[in-house]
Amino acid sequence: ELLIIQKEFDGFDETRERLDLLALDKDGNLVVIENKLDDSGRDVTWQALKYTAYVSTLKPQQVVDVYQQYLNRHCGGASASERICEFIGVDEIDEAGLNRGTGQRMIFIAANFRLEVTATVLWLLSRGIRAQCFKVTPYGFGEELFVDLQQIIPPPEAADYMIGISEKEAEENAAQGEQRRSHRKRLDFWALALDRLREDGLALFRNVSPSTSNWITTGSGVSGFPFVLAFSQREAKVELGLSRKNPAENKWMFDQLHAERDRIEAAFGAALEWRRKDDQIQSQICFTKSVDGFDEDAWPEMAGWMSEHIRRFEQVMREPLLRLARAMPQ
Repeated sequence: ELLIIQKEFDGFDETRERLDLLALDKDGNLVVIENKLDDSGRDVTWQALKYTAYVSTLKPQQVVDVYQQYLNRHCGGASASERICEFIGVDEIDEAGLNRGTGQRMIFIAANFRLEVTATVLWLLSRGIRAQCFKVTPYGFGEELFVDLQQIIPPPEAADYMIGISEKEAEENAAQGEQRRSHRKRLDFWALALDRLREDGLALFRNVSPSTSNWITTGSGVSGFPFVLAFSQREAKVELGLSRKNPAENKWMFDQLHAERDRIEAAFGAALEWRRKDDQIQSQICFTKSVDGFDEDAWPEMAGWMSEHIRRFEQVMREPLLRLARAMPQ
């Protein structure tokens, strides 16, 4: 369902090139239509890409003006705004959402399509650019004319699938790009935080390098029970991880330390979070602070907080941890 708004359109700045047909779809997207009488031609995809790039810059009022020129020339001057509203199904032209974002489409029409054209269109589809190829074959029977019109790319039965795949790939690429940005941010933060620990004379993470994870760990002197620094978008954390492969050992150590909770918290100077996690292998004892981990201006303060509290955390945890490790049942 398309509304033709101009033919042989040549309203491009600094060029007199003409596209065959310009249309609107039901979503207000501009559609560039290229017709070829015989085969698709070697340059048709390049032409359509140029024209689509040109019309992508048209503002909504310019789209209305283009259609008004067409109506004045071919249809006796009806109202372009009214016809567009009627076609899209809105009351006001401002509601039509004309030519938003990157929703422009391309349609190629020919009797036959060259391989270089079909390959290019398939590649465009895989990149989330909406393009279609229609094969048109006319037949004469006496004075009658019959036209066989077939969509060959994307095949009608696979169109939804191909569009879904390209959308999925676009989402995955966006997510991958966001992941890379997150990795760079984490590396930058840990480089800053580790520098702060060294400046404060804290040797605990001396041999630890910046990480792309949102946590870094170092040994506590007892295998399987590391000290951890972590941050996320919402919180910073210092932690003792009880993370041996044997859950019974983790729960035993947690219970023994928890029995000394009052003394440990008094020495630390604040209440800790005791996370036994009965349904998991690991347990945690930690102290957290609400932060905006994505605010780079807040990183120096976060690093200072981590430096201060991991020092206190190590001081209160190391002695009972070593003592209880020697008494742990095999």
